[in-house]
Amino acid sequence: MVRAYRIKVPKPMKRKRSEEEIGSEAADYRHHDREDEGKTEDVIGDMPGIPVMPPADGSKKPGVIFILDKAPLEIGKVGNKHVLLNSDEHANFLKKQSKDPSEYRPDIVHQALLAILDSPLTKAGRLQALYVRSTRHALIEVKPHVRIPRTFRRFCGLMVQLLEKQKITAVGNREKLLTLIKNPVTDHLPVNSRKIGLSYSSNKLVQVRDYVAAASDNVNLVFVVGAMAHGIIDKGFIDDFISVSNYPLSAACCISRICNALEQKWKIL
Repeated sequence: MVRAYRIKVPKPMKRKRSEEEIGSEAADYRHHDREDEGKTEDVIGDMPGIPVMPPADGSKKPGVIFILDKAPLEIGKVGNKHVLLNSDEHANFLKKQSKDPSEYRPDIVHQALLAILDSPLTKAGRLQALYVRSTRHALIEVKPHVRIPRTFRRFCGLMVQLLEKQKITAVGNREKLLTLIKNPVTDHLPVNSRKIGLSYSSNKLVQVRDYVAAASDNVNLVFVVGAMAHGIIDKGFIDDFISVSNYPLSAACCISRICNALEQKWKIL
């Protein structure tokens, strides 16, 4: 019996393409890519509901500066811990120190900061600067893009860390978000600033919306709001002393009225 053998058929050899053919083919691909890219841009442009970002405006927009005055931010050693003293948790400790617990209300500062930083005015980039002056003569600079803790307990821990280390930095780039700076606060204000103090005791009662509407955009408005339960702000550097209501309002409520009036003036929704 004869054994069968398989005959191998030689495979056709691939022809090596010339450089001219490769270059021509690459040019065809680039031509088709440009056509497809143009079609894609046309489709995106025709699709409804896709916002187009406006070009960045290089001109400087008017803004506002807030100063929270006489903020009750004081550290005390209760037991073995350094804490931010407040009337709710440390009333007995304050009484033993012959201090009035009603004057220790850091929650007012917390609410005022949230009212400023959560406003559409700040999110639109119109908050130029924010300062806090404590009853212990500490001056704190707060960056407009900082996120203040929502809970009061975490806020107290943040203030203790700030007053002990004199600064709070960001996690990633080590940017200073809250910093203790040198007094007086007027050294940090623009030259063309109009410093406006708010107090229920003022004889000048104004409608906030009309008041800010009459102000020129060439002048930097600086609003000084008291962050304490009782008392009057320091009027030594104030240009105008006004009242915004017939009734005593909290610091957060006064700030909300100012922010709403400025948002209407600058058409911020």
